[in-house]
Amino acid sequence: MSTHLVALQSALENLPANVRLMGLDLGTTTIGIATRDLTRQIATPITTIARRKFTLDAIELLVIAARENVGVLVLGLPINMDGTEGSRAQATRAFARNLAKLTDLAIVFWDERLSTAAVERMLIQADASRAKRDKVIDKLAAAYILQSALDSLRPT
Repeated sequence: MSTHLVALQSALENLPANVRLMGLDLGTTTIGIATRDLTRQIATPITTIARRKFTLDAIELLVIAARENVGVLVLGLPINMDGTEGSRAQATRAFARNLAKLTDLAIVFWDERLSTAAVERMLIQADASRAKRDKVIDKLAAAYILQSALDSLRPT
């Protein structure tokens, strides 16, 4: 299988209408997962998986992608506030390179700066307890990442 690290618009060019996008928030201990509806308008958080070993994580992600009829993975890229890439961004890029060896799905990087902070603020405003926030923040961050990618496709 070949590497399919592409730009969002390129990934969508030949994507059938009934195929979904999946957003991923790759953390050190968990991976948040979200999908978009078939209209490509709304991102919905679906689950969080606990990180184990790369191969096990990849298999679980690809099983979910197959079940959800996913054609494009939108992977949050943790870029520093000054626009540089640190060790987390390098780890994310390595994860994507390794995942691309196992699948033909297109993989798109999306700048995730402040996504987790925005979701946490929203949860605090909703008066969610810390325990509740910890359970849902990663999948909500994945939805936030995917929603920003979807929103970028809309005409201004």
